[in-house]
Amino acid sequence: MENNTTKIAKLRPTASLVLNHTLSLAGSKSETNRALLLQALFEDRISEVRNQSVSDDSELMTKALLSSEETIDIHHAGTAMRFLTAYFSIKEGRSTILTGSPRMKERPIGVLVDALKSLGADITYLENEGFPPLKIQGKKLQGGTIQMPANISSQFISALMLIGGKLEEGLRIELVGKITSRTYLEMTVSMLKEVGFEVNFKGNTIEIQKADLQNQKTKVFEVESDWSSVSYYFSFVALSEKGSVLKIQTFKENSLQGDSAMVEIAEKYFGVKTTFEAASNQIKLEKVSHFVYPDFFELDMNLCPDIAQTASVMAGALKIRCKLTGLETLKIKETDRLVALQNELSKVGVKVEITDSTLEITGFDEVLRENLEKEKIAAPRIATYNDHRMAMAFAPLGMLFPIEIEDHMVVTKSYTQFWEDVEGLGCINLI
Repeated sequence: MENNTTKIAKLRPTASLVLNHTLSLAGSKSETNRALLLQALFEDRISEVRNQSVSDDSELMTKALLSSEETIDIHHAGTAMRFLTAYFSIKEGRSTILTGSPRMKERPIGVLVDALKSLGADITYLENEGFPPLKIQGKKLQGGTIQMPANISSQFISALMLIGGKLEEGLRIELVGKITSRTYLEMTVSMLKEVGFEVNFKGNTIEIQKADLQNQKTKVFEVESDWSSVSYYFSFVALSEKGSVLKIQTFKENSLQGDSAMVEIAEKYFGVKTTFEAASNQIKLEKVSHFVYPDFFELDMNLCPDIAQTASVMAGALKIRCKLTGLETLKIKETDRLVALQNELSKVGVKVEITDSTLEITGFDEVLRENLEKEKIAAPRIATYNDHRMAMAFAPLGMLFPIEIEDHMVVTKSYTQFWEDVEGLGCINLI
């Protein structure tokens, strides 16, 4: 692979597309960042967070929580921006400027700030109203009841839930409308309960009682490996030849992570079967022989939007028309992921139509695809838009024809060892 200064990875298929490999993935970024924040708030409750994510986002989260500086720069880490906004709001007597990359300054945070202000928080916008950077003067917050729209990013709601146990009156959140990414809220609830909080999530109401940590034993929190990261390996298996098997550690069948939905999605639409091997804490991914691919399917991804890019590219690679719905939050991620997918899939002959909440694969440019596979035209260069998931979602296409990935090291945001692990599969040459 080219070194980091070139920022381009050139991928080419190898002679063998039969996979037979075992690898281990680091902990979930989502679980890690929640656990780190809870540990910072309740040091006497969580002694250690094991199997942490080794992503840039979690590293930035750790540094921010340990820093005594007034200005905290979280770069592109959206989860850290949301969680730390709530965290620093209750750090009595501390003044913090929370900032990030130019893209981060374009990502709205007004809904969270308004909710915190309604609880008494002292937060000021330093540049544009509703967007970072923020100046936060930490103070004691009473808590109580707030209302929030239910269709916003789950990270806004989780940020409030994580500090709820520190508020004098606890916290009651009434969500108005249809909930987006409910599984991430359920993850937060489960983690809060696991470390001893009294939490109730019923219908559209979430209640967190003020923490009573008397007589509670200190806990070591074990983070499960990242289902978002493993989702890309379902693509590798789906695009491989029959007889392929991948074994990946460390996973459990009853996961807190919404992206574990890929197990059902991949088996139903893409011919990849998952077997949980409890004794070894690993999953086995196998390509299903003689699988009959659907001509078309429709799938609501409201509960797992972070694997929409994986599913889109997989469907495009296998020439399956589909319509993915429930994608409202993709427009406010690291980039507008719907536009990015439409742009980049067109480079490999996939015709895509999008709305503010849907992505539909409507057809394929067969001539372009044939020319790519026979290497009659130059390898398409996939732009990543400063988005780690764009790079990883498109990487499996390198099994089918040469492609180039711009700014390939953007993957370190969530999966530092991605390219090394891909090379270990033996199905793609990286130059």
